[in-house]
Amino acid sequence: MRILSGYRATGKIHIGNLFGSLINWTKLQDKYECFFEIADWHALTTGYNNTRELKKYIVEMTKDWLACGISETKSTIFVQSSVKEHAELYLLFSMIVPVPWLERNPTLKEQIRDLHLQGKVNYGLLGYPVLQAADILIYKAEKVPVGEDQLAHLELSREIARRFNSLFSPIFPEPEPMLTASPRIPGIDGRKMSKSLGNSILVEDDEETIREKIMSAYTDPEKIYKGDKGHPDKSGCVVFAYHKIVSENWEGIKEDCISGKLGCVDCKKGASRNMAELLGPYRERRLNIKDERVCEILEDGSKKAQVFASQTLEEVRKAMNLW
Repeated sequence: MRILSGYRATGKIHIGNLFGSLINWTKLQDKYECFFEIADWHALTTGYNNTRELKKYIVEMTKDWLACGISETKSTIFVQSSVKEHAELYLLFSMIVPVPWLERNPTLKEQIRDLHLQGKVNYGLLGYPVLQAADILIYKAEKVPVGEDQLAHLELSREIARRFNSLFSPIFPEPEPMLTASPRIPGIDGRKMSKSLGNSILVEDDEETIREKIMSAYTDPEKIYKGDKGHPDKSGCVVFAYHKIVSENWEGIKEDCISGKLGCVDCKKGASRNMAELLGPYRERRLNIKDERVCEILEDGSKKAQVFASQTLEEVRKAMNLW
């Protein structure tokens, strides 16, 4: 069973990525043939006007993956743009995908809203689900680890596979979602955690940085003083969401908050302390990963991925009667 997953090359990994995907990936690579892609072309869909740091982002993201337990011996780790076959399959898929399929994409609407892109949507952003389908299908991935919010996206890849298979030849499997029961980690401002929104806690953040970020995090607006009763589950309290992933005694913390025994300042201090303790081993491992080693891993992984991708593309060319 083959799996494809990845991230856009937009910088270092935050805790939403760690708890939402990476911990799960480390388990999957022991059971499946895994391809993990650093999607630098996808990063250009919104970051096309500033690529000075792109190569650095690729290296830094790979360090995060390795520090979190992704293994170059168990999995294929590669850079999207190093496997040119992705671009050709993307082009061929674009010939058979109706524009309304792309315009109804809910993730596109979220990006337009969150990044204030009204009237600024470029062709690459509109068509990135087609490139994503090429990423998945060129490796004939049968499973794709996703959260519930990504199901609509994966369904489009399934539609493209069905349409190609119907028009030409049954080359592609319809990739099935592998739903991950992962927590949705909010940013420190209560919105979805995102590097582009500047509200994330990075896996490599040191203890002081973590403390500063969590001390500024959004909490229950009705709990002003320590003795006030809190509403951690109903108020969108970010700090309590962090406790649920880093504190073993989070249920006791919840009770103390509701009763008024625990104030927000002490609550934040506890969360930042536990967060720093949990992230410490990742940060230490990351410090020992050299840039040269990262480049070797990416070069080897990209060569391995290209062998598979080129075989699939030969089948596609033959099915479409290309020269």
